[in-house]
Amino acid sequence: MTPWLLGAALVIAAGAVTAVTPSDEDVIGPIEMRGSFGDSVASRTLIAAATDATFTDEVVVPGTDSDWIADGNWLVVTVVASAAHTEVDAAINLATLSVGDRVFQVSERPDTTLRSQSLRVGTDTVGTLAFELPPDVTSGRAELRLTSSYLTAELDDRIAIRLELDDLPRTPSLELDDPELSAP
Repeated sequence: MTPWLLGAALVIAAGAVTAVTPSDEDVIGPIEMRGSFGDSVASRTLIAAATDATFTDEVVVPGTDSDWIADGNWLVVTVVASAAHTEVDAAINLATLSVGDRVFQVSERPDTTLRSQSLRVGTDTVGTLAFELPPDVTSGRAELRLTSSYLTAELDDRIAIRLELDDLPRTPSLELDDPELSAP
């Protein structure tokens, strides 16, 4: 074999190795457990379904002395969730909404949401997740992502539920209630 052919073979082999080498995201990124709106999706620690979603111009959290009110472009998603196998670490600690190349975290301002609520095995918890969005986010395709990990879903699974924002209703005001237990 001539040196030129050997060199060409090595270059082709190096290109093939580079082409099949996974990216960092592929190696440590989350395993997506995908589902449709209304369908129950199971991951290692969670079982969840998005059952309702509404845009609103104002969210209201009823209080004992006075109501907490926030204006803006809000997307409120009702989620039915439970623990998959154990109640240890069974909570939606990280909820994000991906719209195009932008990712929004669930708002921490309303204190009556399903975020960080302890979940039970065999018993559904119904609650809301409220996303405060920029005014221009009212249409298109979005993905609700839920995981029990606090900061990131690296090396774990993540529930991903597709939402069509164009189909969602808008209300002037929406009251957020505390999460409630319900029979599955």
